[in-house]
Amino acid sequence: MLDFHLERSGVPIYLQIRDQLRHAIGNGTLRPGEQLPTMRELAVQLKVDLNTVRHAYDELERSGVIVILRARGTYVAETPPPVDVARQASKVRSLAHQVMALAASSGIDPAEVANELLKVAKQRGRKR
Repeated sequence: MLDFHLERSGVPIYLQIRDQLRHAIGNGTLRPGEQLPTMRELAVQLKVDLNTVRHAYDELERSGVIVILRARGTYVAETPPPVDVARQASKVRSLAHQVMALAASSGIDPAEVANELLKVAKQRGRKR
């Protein structure tokens, strides 16, 4: 079972669930075709309302990250969603600004974060 960490950080719980699932899919912990816990199972595990988990799953389904098959289960999508180049560029810019702000507020040089990100990307490239 996945190890979720919900925080009282002001970030809505459904976003924390969504982002942790995206992270698990992105880093290969969850692989294409792999079945996810049911919404009810995850709600019970996390001690949150079923609708909170449903909201996270619905967003992931709309973006093409997961596939929900009624009465069969929820699975990681076999193929990644199609790329909208303009939207992706906007997301990259937004993420870069978030990382810069987080680094600055933590007293970390953003260049160090960028270098570490490149190292991690190279390591992941070798694993595939």
